Amino acid sequence: MSLSTARSFLSEACYGEQELDANSALMELDKGLRSGKLGEQCEAVVLFPKLFQKYPFPILINSAFLKLADIFRLGMLGSLASIIPERKNAHHTIRQSLDSHDNVEVEAAIFAAASFSAQSKDFAAGICNKVSEMIQGLDTPVELKLKLIPMLQHMHHDASLASSSRELLQHLVNSYPSTPMVIVSLHTFTQLAAFSLIDIPKQLQLLLQYLKDDPRKAVKRLAINDLKLLAKKAPHLWIRENTQTLCECALTSPYNSLKLGMLAVLSTLSGTIAIKQYFSNMTGGSSVPPRLTDLVKLAQECCYHSNLAVAAHGVIVLSNIAVSCPEKDIVQLEQDTVLGVESLLMLCSQDSSPSAQATLKTALTSLVKMLKSRPHLSQSAVEFLLGQLHLSCDSSRVLMCHALAAIATHLPVLGDGMLGDLVDLYRVASHSSTGKQQELLVSLATVIFVASQSSLSSDVKTVIKQQLENGANGWTVYRIARQASRMGCHEFSSELYQSLRTRVASEHFYFWLNSLKEFSQAEQCLSHVEDGDYSGAMSAIAEALRSYQKGIASLTAASTPLSPLTFQCEFIKLRIDTLQALSQLICTCNSLKTSPPPAIATTIALTSGNDLQRCGRISLQMKVCMDEFRSLAARYADLHQASFDADYATLRNVELQQQSCLLVSHVIEALILDPQAASFQEYGTLGSVQTESEYERRMMSVFNHVLEEVEGLTKKHPPVSYLHTGCLCDAVIALLKVPLSFQRYFFQKLQSTSIKLALSPSPRTPSEPIPVQSSQQLTLKVEGVVQHGTTPGLFRKIQSVCLNVTSVLQSKTGPDYKIPLDTKTNEIEQRVEPHNDYFSTQFLLNFSILGTHTVTVEASVVDESGTEWKTGPRTTVSVKSLEDPYSQQLRHQLQQSASQPAPQRGAYSRF
Repeated sequence: MSLSTARSFLSEACYGEQELDANSALMELDKGLRSGKLGEQCEAVVLFPKLFQKYPFPILINSAFLKLADIFRLGMLGSLASIIPERKNAHHTIRQSLDSHDNVEVEAAIFAAASFSAQSKDFAAGICNKVSEMIQGLDTPVELKLKLIPMLQHMHHDASLASSSRELLQHLVNSYPSTPMVIVSLHTFTQLAAFSLIDIPKQLQLLLQYLKDDPRKAVKRLAINDLKLLAKKAPHLWIRENTQTLCECALTSPYNSLKLGMLAVLSTLSGTIAIKQYFSNMTGGSSVPPRLTDLVKLAQECCYHSNLAVAAHGVIVLSNIAVSCPEKDIVQLEQDTVLGVESLLMLCSQDSSPSAQATLKTALTSLVKMLKSRPHLSQSAVEFLLGQLHLSCDSSRVLMCHALAAIATHLPVLGDGMLGDLVDLYRVASHSSTGKQQELLVSLATVIFVASQSSLSSDVKTVIKQQLENGANGWTVYRIARQASRMGCHEFSSELYQSLRTRVASEHFYFWLNSLKEFSQAEQCLSHVEDGDYSGAMSAIAEALRSYQKGIASLTAASTPLSPLTFQCEFIKLRIDTLQALSQLICTCNSLKTSPPPAIATTIALTSGNDLQRCGRISLQMKVCMDEFRSLAARYADLHQASFDADYATLRNVELQQQSCLLVSHVIEALILDPQAASFQEYGTLGSVQTESEYERRMMSVFNHVLEEVEGLTKKHPPVSYLHTGCLCDAVIALLKVPLSFQRYFFQKLQSTSIKLALSPSPRTPSEPIPVQSSQQLTLKVEGVVQHGTTPGLFRKIQSVCLNVTSVLQSKTGPDYKIPLDTKTNEIEQRVEPHNDYFSTQFLLNFSILGTHTVTVEASVVDESGTEWKTGPRTTVSVKSLEDPYSQQLRHQLQQSASQPAPQRGAYSRF
């Protein structure tokens, strides 16, 4: 197929000007595949995805893949290196092609050799000498040498191979001073060092030498790019002298482009351990203040640079130094950093150009990072941002609101006194006509929710609702309601969900919004609970449970096969069960008054030897309550383990619910059931945990307060009295008064990961069991594909898949005799690492007992940190164990011989 034909087909596939049927289109591409020209073959291969998009028929796709497989079987070997890395005939073909007189074949062989060298140690060892000879050969053209040299970066499989390759590269760098040769050799040198690791310090010195001494800008740029690569790869290997040399080069460089590159390397290093090594290893042990070092001088100079990108990197370096600097002289450095950030914010906040917005985002990110470790600077920084909001353009306001919300989420620095300015700005934003208006409304509303600390005044709610009715679309209203649910403003979110229910075009969306309204109303009922009002708490829980039951019904109706809302349903069911358990606990506490222990309770306790009997029936009821809360904690742990795709805030929220259940069970044990055995040490570190949100701060505060009250009570008074039951009820009310936070994963799934399993052999019909002879073992092959959404690995990545296969005997058809327990079941577990999201393994199962067995295959995943997640799926097949013909024949013979009468001795005896 010629180039014009290919382009013609491409236009037809895209625009449908001249429709070809599927077979004709496939034949056209097949002509291109069979062309003798490599370029036309490649072009035909590139056009196959268009063919699949236009004709997604299984027969055509199968035929097309067979044709592609045939082409890749005959040529284009480099693409198959990861599949057949140790195929000897492929190695031999590549070596032969390197000696070809056809330039196209030689270039293709170089590509294939590089691909196979990266995958195969044997091939790399065998081809290294050949490549070295070609590179050093006088008859090898320079253009070909430039293509051969990068192959040396793959010679890292063993020490001797890497050493010989480094010697050759060092020779090339010294012997061939031309710019292209130096650039290719240096970059290959860097790649080889990055793979072998032990040579990174030498490579750093070499690159810095070229950066400092070589006058060519192209070589300097290459050195800077490679230094940045090594800064990301191994920042712990950068000694102070390396960083100092880079600083000196940046200070003396007259070119902004080179200065920018060197600052990019330094900004990467400043966020790692290299910055601590720079300040801790002063030359000669001198105690030079941080402000007088060249690195700080460079950063301060660049903070006020006219080039915005240079200024951004200067701010990053300065803020990272302020965060990690171990010296005592840090106060002035902090002030310098704040001034540098504020000046850059003032410069960029009124400029809506992409470069200014990128710089603004960088400056705000650095500010948020610094304030997390230097909280005493947060109040003044927040006041500056609030003042700057009125002077900024809308796109800048959005970014600044995000920063304000991030700061206030970690540190309670936004107060009610700041609400007035925010609400005034909200009025202004609602009348804006820019494209960022809707996003700005959401961002400002989020900051208002954070500042109000989950309780909006009626005036603020009125202003927000009026502005939303005037200029906001339905999606903006939903996003604001979602943020209100996240921040605990449930009364306001309920009103917004109520207004949105009739503005959707889908029945499922209506039920979804209705369920959110009911959940918000339920949580709003709990916010009115007063301290000490135990009957009011029970009434509030009952009212909340009514709304929750309505909401779970709507949530079930909102689920679809494509969106089953599994996490949401389980989270709400757990919330319902937790509220019921808390209500039951208050009832149990009240039973001490309604049903006090009898007068003979002490005698019963002495007789039975159980000291709890003197408390009466409340002890047994409390034991039931404690077990219930421990069961709830285990269910929360299961939900956490099943939420592989959840964001960190959502997982932390689930952990807090689990900890609250464990806390209540612990308090029951400490106050009533076993005060001597209860230990407070495991909860002693709650106050030292760094909190990440207002909700988490309030929950941790409640945890600590409850533990202090319980510990003081157990030391002063023996159980059980009204003081103990009152302490329990107070703990319940304290937990109820913290508004529940519905985190992001409840509304939005940013990461999506699922596994599809295929078992073989598989039954012909779902209800038909797989037959297997009892004397043989069944080889069960399990294949799987990991499927991802648009952003795979956003929060965590799959390292391996854990497959667990179990079989259980369902019904027995053989003789009725005692069967050993280990022969009734199979239980095997294997871990496999997916390759290109595909994995496959086999299990050998034994079904020696005749009958029907149920085989279950369950998959779970292990992430990069080694944590196992119960993601599923769970697949079940039925296996029928049949008697083999030989055993069946032998059994029949034994039955026949047993059924024949025994011969009479007298009939055959001569006596």
